[in-house]
Amino acid sequence: MITGITRTVTLVAAVGAGVTGGVYFAFSTFVMTGLRRLPERQGLTAMQAINRAAPSPLFMSALFGTAALSVGLIVAGIRRWGDAGATQLVVGSSLYLVSVVMTIAFHVPRNEALDKVDPSSATAARRWLDYASVWTAGNHVRTVSAIAGAVVLTLALSAE
Repeated sequence: MITGITRTVTLVAAVGAGVTGGVYFAFSTFVMTGLRRLPERQGLTAMQAINRAAPSPLFMSALFGTAALSVGLIVAGIRRWGDAGATQLVVGSSLYLVSVVMTIAFHVPRNEALDKVDPSSATAARRWLDYASVWTAGNHVRTVSAIAGAVVLTLALSAE
């Protein structure tokens, strides 16, 4: 059974994974759909504004704070391998970290490229439509991985 500081860290990481997964879920289920219903240049401009606002201190704390806790929980799970909840600590934390890697390696480069698109250019509409399609597909992956991580970390709390 997970006790003490590991229990507290697991609870905080599960909540953090759920919060970030919820943000991704919103984008996958209605934000991107709404943006794609706008005229292309308006959708592009709106997403550029969202991407500039997203790296706020509070969201970055949730995203990377949860990642740091997840790394610690992987270490704790490996050290306690065979104990109740250890496997869930490693699996849940690893699932969450997939969402962070997706953010850094997949989404951030696309967001940075979109930021350089002039909404009034002749290619803006096509670039927005291509971006929105690929970005959303990748977002589904990080949504599922973050939420699955939250679920598995929550299950670790009740493992006996």
